Amino acid sequence: MASTLQKAKKNLINNGFLNLEIDKNINLIEEIKRLKKEKNAIILGHYYQIPIIQDLSDFVGDSLGLAQKAAETDADMILFAGVHFMAETAKMLNPGKKVLLPDLNAGCSLANSAPADIFKAFKAQHPNHVVVSYVNSSAELKTMTDICCTSSNAVHVINSIPKDKGIIFAPDRNLGAYLMKETGRDMILWHGVCQVHEMFSWEKIMATMVEHPDADFIAHPECEPHVLEIADFVGSTSQLLKYVKTTNKNKFVVATEPGILYKMQKDSPDKTLISAPPTTQCSCNECPFMKMNTIEKLYLALKYELPEVLLEQKIIDKGRKCIDRMLEISKKAGL
Repeated sequence: MASTLQKAKKNLINNGFLNLEIDKNINLIEEIKRLKKEKNAIILGHYYQIPIIQDLSDFVGDSLGLAQKAAETDADMILFAGVHFMAETAKMLNPGKKVLLPDLNAGCSLANSAPADIFKAFKAQHPNHVVVSYVNSSAELKTMTDICCTSSNAVHVINSIPKDKGIIFAPDRNLGAYLMKETGRDMILWHGVCQVHEMFSWEKIMATMVEHPDADFIAHPECEPHVLEIADFVGSTSQLLKYVKTTNKNKFVVATEPGILYKMQKDSPDKTLISAPPTTQCSCNECPFMKMNTIEKLYLALKYELPEVLLEQKIIDKGRKCIDRMLEISKKAGL
């Protein structure tokens, strides 16, 4: 029933909901603040969102921080300024609340790289293995997962698993390879990738570092192994932010989605930040899905309480277990 309703609402949206005209005299920022207060709504925004959306968000964070905030909020409505898997996670943690996503088409190349039906057959080939799935995965994949993880807590999650247990890690092969190196664990990797983090050019990064020899090169673990090998620091979005803020270096070349540079510059206005170059001349290191969210879509979502993320109860019940386990491990680790 829920999936049918979801499709009907998606059709409504695709047939023109997001193209509704907005009165040009409306102050969108003030109206969003008013609607948020009126409806007891909270806006959760990812670091990769455009600056104005980050500024309007009640909380801006990485996947772990957003999941933690979603789990503890007392708001009646959650407007998720991010991508689909993030809103699904919020819905699993808050099945009784209304969860909105400004654009239902805001997906994720990494989540899309692991179709649930194909992964089910893959998992069946490796019985008795613990399945660890990156949070960048669909709700359906999470129903086949023992423990979820983010790049912030992935090492702690892997280390929590007994050494005599085999591990399947999905869907990011780059993060999986990085974790194998960091933990010494041998894992079976699903070969999914993030299209953004695959686009960084080793050659262009090296040329940039020659041009800026006083800079540190910092990278997200979703980058390819040969890029991570030359990094001075590897970490999640929140860990990259902390590194820039706390180290005594003053210049950084940053290999992750460039939306993070806005928060970095706000936290460290005296430091120089350079976005790592992609393989082409396009802005291929920007996530096209994250950038689908706009201030206009936030306003429409709050006003009409659409698009709503809906999940079948059986998906919520099965999928939430791996998220709860992740949050438990993170809390124990002090993350």
